[in-house]
Amino acid sequence: MNVPPEKNDRELLRRYHHQGDVEARQRLIEQYLPLVRSLARRYSYRGEQLEDLVQVGCIGLIKAIDRFDVDRGVELTTYATPNIIGEIKRHFRDKGWAVRVPRGLQELNVRLSRLMEELTVQYERSPTIAELAKAADVEEEEVLEALETGQAYATLSLSAPSGGGDDGDDLDPLESLGEIEKEYEVSEDRALLAPGWKVLDDRERRILELRFFEGLTQSQIAQQVGISQMHVSRLIRRSLEKIREEIAVDASDLHPNA
Repeated sequence: MNVPPEKNDRELLRRYHHQGDVEARQRLIEQYLPLVRSLARRYSYRGEQLEDLVQVGCIGLIKAIDRFDVDRGVELTTYATPNIIGEIKRHFRDKGWAVRVPRGLQELNVRLSRLMEELTVQYERSPTIAELAKAADVEEEEVLEALETGQAYATLSLSAPSGGGDDGDDLDPLESLGEIEKEYEVSEDRALLAPGWKVLDDRERRILELRFFEGLTQSQIAQQVGISQMHVSRLIRRSLEKIREEIAVDASDLHPNA
């Protein structure tokens, strides 16, 4: 996959998010067009023009740039890829009709799908039929008819092989993307530890966060907190004992007959 160099990505993102530099945003879009094209090319055999899919993918790229959190330790490539794929999936969802529907209604349905997204962001709620009709410059009856035809599409599987004959064509394209989301496991751990977490003081919580959530060594923690490494070790051991005791008490309260 042809991915643009990312040396100045974070600088451009900071300029855009912190200073409102629109030119920095445009440079990011131009840099990542090869990524969009590469992802769009995977689905071009499904009856859509490549350039149309590239335009759809660019919408996902722009959304990713606008929503990107510059303070997280994630590369823009990692964050943008599922956004681009998601936009392409929505495009196929809207265009894959199972029965013959008049072209005018198909086009209006697609327009309404986009307008619904835009108006939902603008109004911070779902738009009414009247608002959709005004935005699309059509009658309300046409809006209702077009939305009803939306039930006539068939979703196309993006996991189906392309059938080109090469060994790699039988692979699910989505299997080459993404990774295990570790934050889910972290969230579960936090929920489990919540009762015990409450009995710790601020310093004890801070030390456990540095050790088990941020992965710092005891020596590094000692430098940050301003105490000896031996003291850090004792505090970690004591804090874990307090948490175990509190969790055990909490469990016995929930299941007194266990």
